[in-house]
Amino acid sequence: MRTASLTLSVLLAATLLSGCLSDGARMAGSSGYVAMAAEGEPVRVPLFVASTRRGEVSTDDGRAHYSLTAIGVPPGHQPGAIEKPSFGNADRTRHFTVLSKNALDEEEFLSQIASHVSGRIGSSRDILLYVHGFNTSLEEARFRLAQIVSDGGFSGVPVLFTWNSRGGLFNYESDKEAATVSRDALERTLLALAKTPGVGRVHILAHSMGGWLTMETLRDIAIAGHPDLDGRLGQVMLANPDIDLNVFRQQLSRIDPGHVSVFVARNDRALTLSSRIAGARPRLGAMDPEKPEDKAELDRLGVAVHDISSFSTDFIGHGAFAEAPNVVRGIGARIAAPRAQDADTQAIPDFRGQDTGPTTPTTPPPGGVRKVETAPLPPVTAQ
Repeated sequence: MRTASLTLSVLLAATLLSGCLSDGARMAGSSGYVAMAAEGEPVRVPLFVASTRRGEVSTDDGRAHYSLTAIGVPPGHQPGAIEKPSFGNADRTRHFTVLSKNALDEEEFLSQIASHVSGRIGSSRDILLYVHGFNTSLEEARFRLAQIVSDGGFSGVPVLFTWNSRGGLFNYESDKEAATVSRDALERTLLALAKTPGVGRVHILAHSMGGWLTMETLRDIAIAGHPDLDGRLGQVMLANPDIDLNVFRQQLSRIDPGHVSVFVARNDRALTLSSRIAGARPRLGAMDPEKPEDKAELDRLGVAVHDISSFSTDFIGHGAFAEAPNVVRGIGARIAAPRAQDADTQAIPDFRGQDTGPTTPTTPPPGGVRKVETAPLPPVTAQ
């Protein structure tokens, strides 16, 4: 275990249940991938979505379908929250809303992502792929990723991989089967994202059962000969992962643990229930670094471990990675940190219709090349 403390320089992270600009314009985050909005209007957060659900209806065919969806984050949004109406229809000025959705075929999906990457500098060329967990609806998954992007100031391109969760507390086993069916689609998506012209790194944020799906898929990709997505794999962030400890060891044997960070919470009651369902087998996300036996197990894994137990915002304790404001603000810091090897690298589009891939400009464009810089940040403290 490389560290047991969480700092704002470290990371990002669908719960189980459930700067100043001129001319009156505003934008969420300091450098986030969001569109400016007029005062009083929602901030527009575009999300690319790869889904093994067909449209708004769940299916189990295991094939991915694609879209570009814009989520509106309301003007009065509070970090860590997803504002929803108690009853009735959502109001775009007070609640998270879907502003638009355009269905895409796979070729259009990848082409549009390449278009969004081109022209960006350094870590702004990165992709963040979010994989949700058990008991998560399509709406909740979309809103959660938009909230994380907005609160964390993520400056790259966000992508949601959503699988056929039934969205019910008593559907654990069917959700596990649905996640299993989605492995091939996630593998295809990850490999395609890694081959996107001009892309920097592909980071993955996976929650709960989505962590199991992610690690199973990365293991299969590694066995197929692409253990680090051919050099494009960035941070693999597992928030409250619902993974058996022994299974995780086997998965990790195929992946460089230096890519992997785990958020654990000893007070995660959802994972306690999952452990009981599995015959009292320990879950990775519920390990306690303060217990000598758990710490020894975590040390042997060689991954970064961050204890977020004190950040729990509800009785369940399964969603602090996204709901605690200080943790969410630290979410974007790790993946936004400049990489010396490509801080000045820019994805340059070829206007004949092809992307030339990443290049390091020898002469700055007008106004100079913008570098992504992150100053040292203080430790996170519980609120």
